[in-house]
Amino acid sequence: MHDSMTLTLNGETRTFPAPLSVAGLLGVLELDRRKVAVERNEEIVPRSAYGETLLAGGDSLEIVHFIGGG
Repeated sequence: MHDSMTLTLNGETRTFPAPLSVAGLLGVLELDRRKVAVERNEEIVPRSAYGETLLAGGDSLEIVHFIGGG
């Protein structure tokens, strides 16, 4: 049985399953980790650390999507 935690995601309070890594969060949100940048508690999370960066209840995240165009 999984617990849950509350995170602030782009200014919106949401509940997610716990435990959860940044990579796991991106999976839940169905976002391509190659096309986003993630800031956790006002610090950029390196893409190479997404899998090992565990989130905690109360964390504040900003996720920015890269959109190409011409």
